[in-house]
Amino acid sequence: MRNKNLNIVIAGGGSTYTPGIIQAMIDSRTNFDFSQITLYDIDEVRNDDMFQIIHYMLEKENLQEQVRLRQTAIPEEAFMKADFVFSQIRVGGMKMREIDEKIPLKHGIVGQETCGLGGFSFGLRSISGLLEIVSYVEKYAPEAWILNYTNPETLISEAIRRQYPNIKMLNACDMTISIEETIADNFGYDRKNWIPIYYGLNHFGWYQSIYDKSIDRDILPEILDKLDEFGLKIADFNAGDQTWQSAWDMLCLISKEFPGYLPNNYLEYYLYPDIVVEHSDPNYTRANMVMDGREKNTKEMAAKIRRKESGEILNFNFGAHGQYIVDMAVSILNDNHDRFMLIMPNMGAIPNLRHDAVVEIPAYVGRTGAEPISLRFEINDFHKGLMEAQNAAEKLLVDGYFEHSYQKVLQAFTLNQTVPSARVAKAVLDEFIIANGDLWPALK
Repeated sequence: MRNKNLNIVIAGGGSTYTPGIIQAMIDSRTNFDFSQITLYDIDEVRNDDMFQIIHYMLEKENLQEQVRLRQTAIPEEAFMKADFVFSQIRVGGMKMREIDEKIPLKHGIVGQETCGLGGFSFGLRSISGLLEIVSYVEKYAPEAWILNYTNPETLISEAIRRQYPNIKMLNACDMTISIEETIADNFGYDRKNWIPIYYGLNHFGWYQSIYDKSIDRDILPEILDKLDEFGLKIADFNAGDQTWQSAWDMLCLISKEFPGYLPNNYLEYYLYPDIVVEHSDPNYTRANMVMDGREKNTKEMAAKIRRKESGEILNFNFGAHGQYIVDMAVSILNDNHDRFMLIMPNMGAIPNLRHDAVVEIPAYVGRTGAEPISLRFEINDFHKGLMEAQNAAEKLLVDGYFEHSYQKVLQAFTLNQTVPSARVAKAVLDEFIIANGDLWPALK
């Protein structure tokens, strides 16, 4: 692997999260010397919008002569001799996300992007998309590292592990970092001093401890006390998006009713699906909010750049999303062995959970990839039971994908903990089959 003049590909280049990744790359350029960025996306209109924005960002940093920026929908052009591929594709786009959310709600169950049956619908599309990306990397850049943000992460990691067991790929989610930064922002901590112990599946886990190096002790008990007393408010990087307030309120509810651990806020969809459905609008879901907000805002910025308007054009709340994936690349490149939360096969890291479960746990990242950290304790039966049921459902879904098995997918839908009965599971599945069409494997 080269250490300088790196060739970076962003698969799903038209994503509204791309500017955050680019800004993190710019901020990290001392340790991450890149000379080419390629935006790859099959949606050429979105990709061109983002090309305008990224070109504008490079000009503002006086990097337009030092960094070659390209856009393409042709795999060979995109991936040839890449060093790192940052993947954030969304198969079916936001319109299919809207369908993922609204079909379950029509049947009275959770409609959400990555959780519940909407997440399973998204997963069956995403697996195909990521397998395709990995095939391109294997063909055109076999030495490249793929750093994957494409959701749903656990399902994708399971599928890639089966078909490409030797591919150089890390699967990561920034949700734990968002939780940590929100808590630090609320209560005056510096999360750079933290050594957290977290375990679970993607969007489905718990903090067992958070050791603060600056004061040499576990601060999780006091964090839980503060959540109970003061609640949790939206941090600056989510300012303007009030839907996050309900997410943090539910996190506080879970930590109060199931004390001793700090939960991932996404557990609300599995522990309180009735509350979620009660407060959901089946006609205007999160997908609509994103399309009317972040997506529209990005489109307007690109239009202003094309018109060569003056003044402040860029309007992004970057958060931790971009920096987290770039920090992983830096740790690989420089063999730093920095610590990250990664989604990977368990292989004994959680001693009393099946070894082939795809879990989210801490790991050190260096030049040879990820080294998982063993928890050195058995998780409790409540968490274990929840994880085992969800993991079984996810494995059945991946089985169904590769075997084109209607029965396996129906079993996965039925076992999903947001679903009250097989009757509802079958009704939603049959509707999803029609809605997804060729974006899903043909189920028999």
